[in-house]
Amino acid sequence: MKFTAIAALTTVLLAAPAFADGHATGDAEAGEKVFKKCKSCHMIVSDDGDVVQKGGKTGPNLYGIFGRAAGSTDFKYAKSIVAAGEKGLEWNEAEFVAYVADPKKYLAAYLDDSKAKSKMSYKLKKADEAANVWAYLVSVGPAS
Repeated sequence: MKFTAIAALTTVLLAAPAFADGHATGDAEAGEKVFKKCKSCHMIVSDDGDVVQKGGKTGPNLYGIFGRAAGSTDFKYAKSIVAAGEKGLEWNEAEFVAYVADPKKYLAAYLDDSKAKSKMSYKLKKADEAANVWAYLVSVGPAS
């Protein structure tokens, strides 16, 4: 299991430069449809208060996620995601896709801490769906 987590993290780290400029490989329109699974916990509200997607407050607001340090917005995060952000985790497509596939496993590998925890229990295991959600989030975020 540890090997699998390390292999997954290595893949993400090697792929990260390809997505570092904010380019989204997914389909934003398809991502908007998949986001319906996410909005039970997450909302998308601009810094000006404009509601892009009404949603729950169990998870953080996902507006402007690209390039943001993990665990850095106004939300009551678990300690592990804050620690990952403090260690340098910034959201890009590769990191996002790997994280949403299995948040707890991702954080355990990123932090090299088998006791790492995530409040996010939902897993978006299909990489193409996660890439589509990322494309949607980037498309509705602030212009870069």
